[in-house]
Amino acid sequence: MALQQRLQQRLQQKLSPQQIQLMKLLQVPTSSLEDRIKEELQENPALEVAEEGHEERGAEEVSDLGESVSEEVSEPDGSEEEYGDIDISEYVQDPDEEGDYRLRDDNYPEMEEGRSLPVRVESSFHESLLEQLGMLDLDDRLRRIAEQVVGSIDDDGYLRRETESIVDDLAFRQNLEVTLEEVEDVIRTIQGFDPPGIAARNLRECLLLQLRRRLTERSDRSVTDALGILDRHFEEFTKKHYERIQRSMGLTEAEMKEAVGQVLKLNPKPGGNVGAGQEGTYMIPDFFVYNQSGKPEVTLNAQNAPDLRVSEGFREMLRDYDKGAKKDKRQREAVMFIKQKIDAAKWFIDAIRQRQQTLSMTMEAIVAHQQEFFLTGDETDLRPMILKDISQTTGLDISTVSRVANSKFVQTEFGTYRLKYFFSESLSTDSGEEVSTREVKRILTDLVEAEDKKRPLSDESLTEMLQEKGYNIARRTVAKYREQQNIPVARLRKGI
Repeated sequence: MALQQRLQQRLQQKLSPQQIQLMKLLQVPTSSLEDRIKEELQENPALEVAEEGHEERGAEEVSDLGESVSEEVSEPDGSEEEYGDIDISEYVQDPDEEGDYRLRDDNYPEMEEGRSLPVRVESSFHESLLEQLGMLDLDDRLRRIAEQVVGSIDDDGYLRRETESIVDDLAFRQNLEVTLEEVEDVIRTIQGFDPPGIAARNLRECLLLQLRRRLTERSDRSVTDALGILDRHFEEFTKKHYERIQRSMGLTEAEMKEAVGQVLKLNPKPGGNVGAGQEGTYMIPDFFVYNQSGKPEVTLNAQNAPDLRVSEGFREMLRDYDKGAKKDKRQREAVMFIKQKIDAAKWFIDAIRQRQQTLSMTMEAIVAHQQEFFLTGDETDLRPMILKDISQTTGLDISTVSRVANSKFVQTEFGTYRLKYFFSESLSTDSGEEVSTREVKRILTDLVEAEDKKRPLSDESLTEMLQEKGYNIARRTVAKYREQQNIPVARLRKGI
C-alpha cells in the first residue's frame, strides 16, 4: 500500500482557556458566584481575598492588566539556559495593581451595606420526615423499613417505588427479609405524618389522604362529599364532568360547588412546601434598577464578589528567587509552578471583571430598550425585544446575551423579574403598529379570567375577540400563547 501526502486547508475556531472560563462565569447567577469564587480560592493558593483598605487601581491600570494577562509564558524545555532566562518582572509588581472589577456605584452606598444572603434555618423535607419517625416507638426492624420507605419518597412527597421493589432493596442492600404486609403497614404509618398526603402512590391517593385527615379534624358535609367524589368519580372529576357527578351523587348545585371547592384547596405536591426541599425559595437579584428623577439607573449586585488579588506571599517567593545567586533545577521548577498559579489567578480576576462589565452592559441596554416599563411597571409598556436587539446595541455576541439573560434576576420598584421576562417577539395591529406579544398574552389572560366558567371561551372565540381589538392573530397562535400561559383548554376550564 503506497503512502500518499495531501495538503488540506481547514478553518477552525478554538476558544482560549480564558474565554471558556468567562463563558462559564457569565452563566453563574449571583446566588452561586460566591461558591464559585470559594472553589477557585481553594484550588489556587496564588489567589486571595484582598484585605479591607486594600487600595484599588484605576481604569488605565485595569486595561494594563488585561494586556498582561493575555501574554503567554513559554514553558522551559528543561535546559539550564531556559531556566536561567526566566523573566519574573511582571509577576512581582505591586499587588495594588490588581484592580477593581466590582463596578461599585457610589450613588447607592446603601445597596453595598447591610445586605446579606438569606440563610435557611429550617429542616429539609426528608429531614422533617426522619424527625417525625424518631418520635415513634419502633423496634430496629421496623425502623429500618421506615427509613427505607422515607428514602424512597421523592421531592414532591410521592412514594412512586413499588412495594415489591422496597422489599427487594431491603433484602439486597440491608440483608433484611421483610414481607409486603410489613412494608405496607409502615407506609400507612408514614402517611399519617405531616404534611397530609405524604407517601401517596398517585394523585388520587394523595388527595384522599388529605381529605381523610381533614375529616378527622372536623366533621363537614362538604368534605364528606369531596371524599365521595374522588373515591368514586375521580376520572369524571379530572375531565370536569360535574353535571354527571352531581346527578350520580344526588347533590344540589350549591353542595357540588362546595365539594369541588374543598378539592381545589388540597395540595397536589405535599413535599414541595417543607423546608429546604423546595428549591428556588430565595431569589438573589443580580441587578437593581430604580427610578432616579425620571430616569432608570442600573446597579450591579456585587455582594458575592469579594475583592481578589494575587497573593503577596507568592510574589515574595519570586522576589527571593530573583535575589538569590544560586538557582538549582528544583528552585526553577518551583518558580515555573508559581508563575502558572499567578497566571491562573490573573486570568480569574480578569474573567470576574469582564463578567461584571458584560452583565452591566447587557442590563443597561435592556433598561434603555424598556425604559417606559422600568418607570411605570405597566406590562403594556413593554416593547418587542429579541436577543439580536441587545446584541446589536452592546456589540456582544447573541450567545453571550443569551447566557446573561437565562439565569439572572433584576429587582425593580415593581418586583423582581427574570431577564428573560423582557424579551418577546412582535405582533402587528390593524394600524400597522408593532406590539409586544407579551401584551397580547396579558389580554388573552384577562379574557379567560373574565369568561363565564360555565361556558368557557374556545380558542376560536378568543381569536375573534383579539381580532376585534385590532390584533392580527391566527387561532393556532392563540392556542400556542394559551399553552405558554399554562391556561388549559376550554373543556378543562369549565366550572359549576
